Amino acid sequence: MSLGSSFKIAAGVAALLLAIPTLIGLLGGLERTEPGQIAVVRDGGPFDDTAVRQIIDPGSGITWAGMWSSVHAYPAQQRFYTITSDPKRATALGVDVVTTPSADGVNLGIEGTLYFTLNLDHETLRRFDDRFGTRTFRGQDDTARYAWDGDEGWAAFFGQAVRPVIDNALRVQVGARRCVELVSSCALVQEGGGTDTEFRDTVANVVKVQEGVNAALARDVPAMLGDDFITGIRFNLVKVTLPTGVQDAVNRSLAAAASVSESRAKVLQAEAEAKANQARQDGYDKCPACAEIDKLKSLPSGITVYAPGNADAVVVPTR
Repeated sequence: MSLGSSFKIAAGVAALLLAIPTLIGLLGGLERTEPGQIAVVRDGGPFDDTAVRQIIDPGSGITWAGMWSSVHAYPAQQRFYTITSDPKRATALGVDVVTTPSADGVNLGIEGTLYFTLNLDHETLRRFDDRFGTRTFRGQDDTARYAWDGDEGWAAFFGQAVRPVIDNALRVQVGARRCVELVSSCALVQEGGGTDTEFRDTVANVVKVQEGVNAALARDVPAMLGDDFITGIRFNLVKVTLPTGVQDAVNRSLAAAASVSESRAKVLQAEAEAKANQARQDGYDKCPACAEIDKLKSLPSGITVYAPGNADAVVVPTR
């Protein structure tokens, strides 16, 4: 083989080796987003910097994003974060257990949902990606992920960056009220159970807690994140629950109270019947004829013989 032929083969192999990554880069540079996604594209080529290149809006067609660029897809639709007092429900993404003490030290469970939306303004989203899209967050499974790394990554970001603000708002609002103000049955198991009637409008108190949490979140979430990255924040407090042990005590107290009420009702019924019988007997003593009249009224219909004083006094024909 001549030197010229060897050179041509080597040049062809080199061109092929160069063409393969170029073709991969070209094909990889085409991106699109789903209706519920918005994407931040960062340059990433060998001769590029890593700055934000562009924003791809939700539901876009195929878009040229540049070769070897990094695409960070974030949720573009309203999201929700569920708070529960039931550990069994906390196995799902975006569902966490939250308990917080009342002013008198009762550890109360919280049931509610936080609604919010990522700010889709392009300039704001660029700043969000600069601040939170370039570092990882550790999730419940102890795995570090980026905020744009699917639902697990977003949940990890939210859990580390936003949840502490929610927990603090709930702790402040719930901690300012006694247990009986938020759960009326608390009075059954606390000192002087059943006698505290000062705070029984629990629905209004729960609404006040909800309003206080929403006001705190509107103020504290932007301050914590450094900008209005999250919009439309609204917390819906469904209910406040007692700890399992306390609730069991409440159930026992209610069962005992129901049993006492039933016994009292039976006593009152017996007393009423005794008084009625006594009154009826007093009336018969004063009016013997009335007793005979009542006897006649109480006889079954269809009798053929009625003879007072006879053992066979009443005879009813059979059919």
